[in-house]
Amino acid sequence: MAKNTNKLLIIVGSVREGRFGPVVGSWVAEQARAHGGFEVDVVDLADVDVPLSLPAASPKHAGDDYPRPAGMARLTSALAEADAFVVVTPEYNHSYPASLKAAIDWHFTQWTAKPVAFVSYGGAAGGRHAVLHLENVLTELHAVTVRDGLSFPNYFTAWRDGRPLDEAAPLYAKTVLDQLSWWSDTLRAGREAAPYPG
Repeated sequence: MAKNTNKLLIIVGSVREGRFGPVVGSWVAEQARAHGGFEVDVVDLADVDVPLSLPAASPKHAGDDYPRPAGMARLTSALAEADAFVVVTPEYNHSYPASLKAAIDWHFTQWTAKPVAFVSYGGAAGGRHAVLHLENVLTELHAVTVRDGLSFPNYFTAWRDGRPLDEAAPLYAKTVLDQLSWWSDTLRAGREAAPYPG
C-alpha cells in the first residue's frame, strides 16, 4: 500500500438545494482513504463564500495579494496545499455548475502542474458533458487532467444507501486513484525539482 505522502483535495462542486453531490463526495472520500495513497481532505463549495463577481485584477498576476473574501480562505489554503484534486460535479444544462466555475476562476497558481480527476453524475450522459468542459478550463490553468474518471448515469436509480449499485464501481475508483497517485508523485517531484515554466 502506498504511503500517505500526497494531499488529495476532493471538491464537491454543486451548491443547489437538494443536491446529490455530498453523497458522491463522501463515497469518493471513502474510496480514496481506503486506497491509502493520499491524505484526504474534502471541501464542499456550499460551505464556501464564492462570489460570482470577481475583482478587476487577475489572480494570475496578483499572487498572494489577490483580494479574496475571508470566507474563501479555507478553500484557497486547501487548493494550495493539495498535490492532486478530484472534482465531483453534476451536469446542469450540458455543463457544470456556476459555483464550480467561480471557485476555479478565483484561483490560478493553486492548480498549476497538479493532476485533476473527475467524478460526475447526471442523467443519461452521467455528467460527461460537464467533465469535457472542465477539462478545457483546467488545462488552461496548467493543471493535468487524468484520462480516466468515474461517471454515474441516471444516478437517481443507480445509487442506494449512499453507495453505487454497480459492484465494479470501487474497482473503477481504484484505477482512477492509481493514476492520480502516479501523476501526483511525478508532478510533485517536478515542482520540487524546478519552477514550473508558466
